[in-house]
Amino acid sequence: MVVVSNRLPVDYVGGEGADTQWKASPGGLVTALEPVMRANDGAWVGWAGVADREFAPFEHDGISIVPVPLSEQEIEEYYEGFSNDTLWPLYHDVIAPPSFHREWWEAYVAVNRRFAQAAAAAAAEGGVVWVQDYQLQLVPRMLREARPDLVIGFFNHIPFPAYGIYSQLPWRRQVVEGLLGADVIGFQRAADAGNFSRAVRRLFGYKTRGTVIDVPGEDGAVRHVVARHFPISIDAAAFEDLARTPEVQERARAIRRSLGDPDIVMLGVDRLDYTKGIRHRMKAFGELLRDERLSVEQATLVQVASPSRERVETYRQLRDEIELMVGRLNGDYSTLGHPAITYLHHGYPRQEMAALYLAADVMLVTALRDGMNLVAKEYVASRYDDDGVLLLSEFTGASDELRQAILVNPHDIEGLKDAMVEATKLSKRERARRMRVLRKRVKENDVANWSATFLETLTGVGKIEPGVPDGLRSAVAKLAEAPRLLVALDFDGTLAPIVDRPEDARSTARARDAIERMSEHEDTRVALVSGRALDSLKEVASPPVAALLSGSHGVELQLDSGGDVTIDLREGELTRLEQLIEIVEQAASAADGAWVERKPAGIALHTRKLGAGAGAALQRSARELVEQELPGLATRSGKNVLEFAVRASDKGEALVRLRQHAGADAVIYVGDDITDEDAFAVLEGVDVGVKVGQGKSLAAYRLNGPDDVAELLELLADVRDAAR
Repeated sequence: MVVVSNRLPVDYVGGEGADTQWKASPGGLVTALEPVMRANDGAWVGWAGVADREFAPFEHDGISIVPVPLSEQEIEEYYEGFSNDTLWPLYHDVIAPPSFHREWWEAYVAVNRRFAQAAAAAAAEGGVVWVQDYQLQLVPRMLREARPDLVIGFFNHIPFPAYGIYSQLPWRRQVVEGLLGADVIGFQRAADAGNFSRAVRRLFGYKTRGTVIDVPGEDGAVRHVVARHFPISIDAAAFEDLARTPEVQERARAIRRSLGDPDIVMLGVDRLDYTKGIRHRMKAFGELLRDERLSVEQATLVQVASPSRERVETYRQLRDEIELMVGRLNGDYSTLGHPAITYLHHGYPRQEMAALYLAADVMLVTALRDGMNLVAKEYVASRYDDDGVLLLSEFTGASDELRQAILVNPHDIEGLKDAMVEATKLSKRERARRMRVLRKRVKENDVANWSATFLETLTGVGKIEPGVPDGLRSAVAKLAEAPRLLVALDFDGTLAPIVDRPEDARSTARARDAIERMSEHEDTRVALVSGRALDSLKEVASPPVAALLSGSHGVELQLDSGGDVTIDLREGELTRLEQLIEIVEQAASAADGAWVERKPAGIALHTRKLGAGAGAALQRSARELVEQELPGLATRSGKNVLEFAVRASDKGEALVRLRQHAGADAVIYVGDDITDEDAFAVLEGVDVGVKVGQGKSLAAYRLNGPDDVAELLELLADVRDAAR
């Protein structure tokens, strides 16, 4: 496990050589990843925060730290220049104009290459590398070129703009190519992932289906890249625990006293950045005082604006403007003991922030564009008393989740003023109702859940809770609205538990009953999509009369009850099939416990009864024999099975044909095997893919096993019944 980010999770304190001292830097990303990295022999690659200094790799708190050196000029051109004066304003909808300089781009490329080289050197064979944020968008492709064995993820912590804005970037193709080197590209919002997929289509014409992008390789093979949203969060429990301490509670009371004990304390907490809408909230607050809708005896505004990028001219100008506004408003409206605005231009430790959150009656988050905005979540997590009001910009990623906040358009000053007044007038009961819902959401989707969800998608490894998760329940509720729905299901390992003898496999009774219920309705078609030969599938599955059937990975299709099975092998294919059967049966005879399954267009070698090592060795041997005698045959690996076919087909092609035949407006596909990934790859729009069990997958949702699949099908049958 290697994490690559612009900054290391430690700060340089001082000293030289063996006496060099470091301290852990606070942050949600560090909190989320430290346990994972310690458990997986992790390394963190990043800049130490000191220019023109080289530090040797070292160990800190169980994590290998790999410092990447940056010169003063590179900081100026790569970081302050291209990252924060080109990409940052561009990706934030050009709230400020971006600057385009070739020498900045050249520095960005050079630094990204240095980070990629450091990560490639640190990663073990087949390791997982997770690259963080917009400063390092070229690293995934550089890594893939240097180390094709790696599993590579990328997470973009800021927005990704619409193509009309993104297209202004002179190096737009190179950046998208860089990102497509990853296996999974994460974004804060579904809209950001959609913007990226549209940019891929416009620039390269690659096929995109839902969250999957087909990226062709130089060898002609297609690589499936997942681009979807994984909303980041905070360590909610830590903030609540801090807010519950007597010291923080006493500090919160002291803060209110120091402000003159007003009825309402409004709070803004931001980096001093033009994307945060600080000027907009101050303008609205000033007009409320001017119009006497609020008074300084009644309400005060505390604005924490931590220093940010002060060597960038745009930020220096912003600070001057904000401080001028503060001076004017205080001069016009403050009275002795009652300041209009308390302006604090420095950062604070987490304990002081928790006290401020507890002291604030109204939290103002008025960002003009924000990937997420964790301040909103920190405020909610700190309010263990179920009090306080969150006023939240609809242009933040947090607004997708925190729907019980008072949502505002910060560009609409009149609307913002009305919302601020509304926030001061909410009853205690209404405040508590909203805050309870907000807190439930923040605690359920904390930063540990965010990292686990991303890494599970990237690697296929993670704990799968029993039952149908809330996200999948919501997706099923949307499927209920589809006029015509196709429910497509794998059989072995999905409807039926895996057994030693394939002929003994049977669906769970609950799953069969739910399928029968759905099959009774003309607007819902059920399809069984299996790797089994169709005759075998019919025997073990006992499908409903109305079910659509696909066998042998799509080679066999039966689209109507009692209709013909569509398969017709040519003479040359029949000859190759006979040769194939002879070769594979001979290979299987050498291993006690292996057996072969004949299919209409191929043969499957099953190694389930062998040990893992013996099974893998037999599959390698069989593959080599077949490639020597019959080169060019289609092969696919599944769970303890190796299949060869004289006619190439897959479950994705089968699902496309089934969808067309059913005239479906939406599809849900549920499967457990590697071969089901071809079906997940063709899902689009509102379609839902569900992976059963562990393993890397393109599916957005997961279930534990056939019992949970049965629960899902019962839920689906219920919502389809209710929709009528």
